[in-house]
Amino acid sequence: MENEEMKQIWKIPKPTLRRLPWYLAFVKLLKGKGETFVSSTQIAKEINVDSSQVAKDLSFVNISGKTRIGYEINALINVLEDFLGFTSQHKAFLFGVGSLGAALLQDFGLNQYGLDIVAGFDIREELAGTNINGIPIYHIQDFPSKQKEFGAIIGIITVPVEKAQEVTEQIINGGIKALWNFTPFRIRVPEHIVVQNTSMYAHLAVMFNRLNSMNH
Repeated sequence: MENEEMKQIWKIPKPTLRRLPWYLAFVKLLKGKGETFVSSTQIAKEINVDSSQVAKDLSFVNISGKTRIGYEINALINVLEDFLGFTSQHKAFLFGVGSLGAALLQDFGLNQYGLDIVAGFDIREELAGTNINGIPIYHIQDFPSKQKEFGAIIGIITVPVEKAQEVTEQIINGGIKALWNFTPFRIRVPEHIVVQNTSMYAHLAVMFNRLNSMNH
């Protein structure tokens, strides 16, 4: 990704950045149905946001729609995938091959979106030397040597919560630049490390809270 594009993506509001993959998924569905153009109104109706918001969101990427016709679907897909970084492959290691970790290793969709999980690591001796979905599993002690071999930049953390900070420090010291944290623990990292927290439990709490408020 060019420096100008990097600057542009940092300027983008986070809510916009979260909506763009929704737009992409919807537009890909339309392409599958043989459609060639899509309007911001169509996208807005599907995603349940204002069409002016869709137009504003898409103004951050380098594409313009045609009056009364909308956006050319193939061009929109290409531009969104490129802008979101889905077209280049980012090597990742996964730490903690429990049920959630194993499920992520089996997810073919991640590779399509630019995340290439090249190895998994675990503390359990019996998992070392096995593989899931063709992805090799190693003992955590092998991480430094495997990092020299693969040069992964992303670490996916699916370890038990009490190990989260310890593993975080270990893998940052080993050269990992970005962390996708699936544990409910808010890991502490140096400023130059990118962290994305994806706590299913936090989202569950929000869902329960909204459900309860609707029932009262």
